[in-house]
Amino acid sequence: MWFLLLRNNGPREERNLETSLKELAAFLGGTVIGNGDIPISGIAGLDEAGEGDITFLASAKYVQKVATTKASAVILPAGVDAGGRNGIQVANPYLAFAKVLTLFEVRPSQPKGVMEGAVIGRDVVIGKDATVYPGVYVGDDVSIGDRVTLFPGVVLYEGVELGDDVTLHAHVSVRERCRIGNRVTVHCGAVIGNDGFGYAPDGAGWYKIPQIGIVVIEDDVEIGANTAIDRAALNVTLIRRGTKIDNLVQIAHNCIIGENCMIISQVGISGSSKLGNHVTLAGQVGLAGHLEIGDNVMVGAQSGVPGDLPANAVFSGYPAVPHKEWLKYSMTLPLLPDMRRAQNALEKKVAELERKLAGK
Repeated sequence: MWFLLLRNNGPREERNLETSLKELAAFLGGTVIGNGDIPISGIAGLDEAGEGDITFLASAKYVQKVATTKASAVILPAGVDAGGRNGIQVANPYLAFAKVLTLFEVRPSQPKGVMEGAVIGRDVVIGKDATVYPGVYVGDDVSIGDRVTLFPGVVLYEGVELGDDVTLHAHVSVRERCRIGNRVTVHCGAVIGNDGFGYAPDGAGWYKIPQIGIVVIEDDVEIGANTAIDRAALNVTLIRRGTKIDNLVQIAHNCIIGENCMIISQVGISGSSKLGNHVTLAGQVGLAGHLEIGDNVMVGAQSGVPGDLPANAVFSGYPAVPHKEWLKYSMTLPLLPDMRRAQNALEKKVAELERKLAGK
């Protein structure tokens, strides 16, 4: 039986659960090793864990720490020897760690309603158990679902639609008519639906092209701090369900990002590019416009992508090439100065031989 104990530890109220190892194994769908009746009341890293804690081993290179950790139990990959320790064997220890961490540490929010200091426009619909903090601005004709939390400084322009269980952190802006699905989290300072970067040449200057489309964010998406997702020029910029976007990412107008993609910090995606499902773009990857990236593609950090990439492959470099080729290029780069010196020496020898032959 689970039970909940709240305690006050300074300014932060922590959520503590205590359960047995076998109950935790059932929750994770794992196999108990050792004493399944020992109590577990917390989770910590291998080095920091103490009595009552469960820790986890996600990489075999840290297996020696299992013998020295002070944790009461260890979450292990299936088939790994526990070395006489109590534990739980699971197929994916990192996922199990995330689930246990959520169980022990994530507290359900307590709805506060619309608080004094929030500005609410005309014909706004707000679902049940919402929290709208002071300093929030909600424009006319906005629809807000159940259990939505809007932190101070959030701005919703007219006609915005938010689904259920949406959390918008401080100073998030959602521009007019954009739509956000269920269970979406947007972190501080992000902007959804700002104008796409579109200008027509007009003599020596530029004529702004009105951006009259919207952004649609599907369910279970998370968007990092200070990320910008531009509205479409005419139709929709679309982020499909389950995609996770890091801080400081730029997604330009009319892009379509597939399901369950991972887009890491400082990525820039130019307009009208289309990403398939389960695409991973590592930090500082840059995509040119009007590209198509296939399903399950991975692109290494700081790569530049000037053209389409086929599905189910890994790419790296500038310009991006298959990853194994880029590794060969990278191994060659440090040798280039010596190769250049050798080439110059050979050229001198050839020139000398040619002079001698010409002298004959």
